[in-house]
Amino acid sequence: MCPVALTDTVTITYTASLETGEVIEKRDESDPATVAIGSGTLCKAVEACLFGMEPGQSRVIRVEPEDAYGTHHKELVQQIPLAHFQGKLEPKPGMVLSLAVDRDGEQYKVPATITKVHEDAITVDYNHPLAGRPVVYEVALIRINS
Repeated sequence: MCPVALTDTVTITYTASLETGEVIEKRDESDPATVAIGSGTLCKAVEACLFGMEPGQSRVIRVEPEDAYGTHHKELVQQIPLAHFQGKLEPKPGMVLSLAVDRDGEQYKVPATITKVHEDAITVDYNHPLAGRPVVYEVALIRINS
């Protein structure tokens, strides 16, 4: 049998975990993923690890933050006065808010995670919750689809 090549569509199972072992995504035999190589469905590092594999083989790869959920940007952490919410919110760390931000004169709604609650303000982080963290993928090739 030929190994995975650039134009193939493959069926795989995988587990994506943090280095702590916490599973963040899993596709097992009951719900495998069918992926066209080069489609961008998976991160490029995971797609690249499939090249040369044959059905029945598996690999474990560590994907660096910049190739996974991105690096953590300090400038995306901000404090917002509690008065901004006019008592409509009882903030708690871990809550995800949809906040309006201005970019080039246009308003966009973006998610922000509350990281700290202060007496008169909250600290929010606009980074993806997994930004700055490497991800370990365990990938198994089930079949190369024709």
